[in-house]
Amino acid sequence: MKVREEQDEEERTHGRYTTVSIPITLYRRIKELIKDTGFTSVSQFVIYILREVVSSMEEERLKGEKLSEEEKRQIIERLKRLGYL
Repeated sequence: MKVREEQDEEERTHGRYTTVSIPITLYRRIKELIKDTGFTSVSQFVIYILREVVSSMEEERLKGEKLSEEEKRQIIERLKRLGYL
């Protein structure tokens, strides 16, 4: 469980966040962009954007996954047992 121990150690020393570096020019552009918005910091904005992008990517990946014939059969059988079909 070395990996888990390393993760635990990282959480103890750094909390629930990590540092990601972005170019200073991008930081300044974002800082200017978020003026007069509800975002109180560049970090808050970047976290929001990353969550949106990751969520969208996960949705797209799930759309691309195809069910096997066996999985379809199991779903149909389950729906029948539950009285939906």
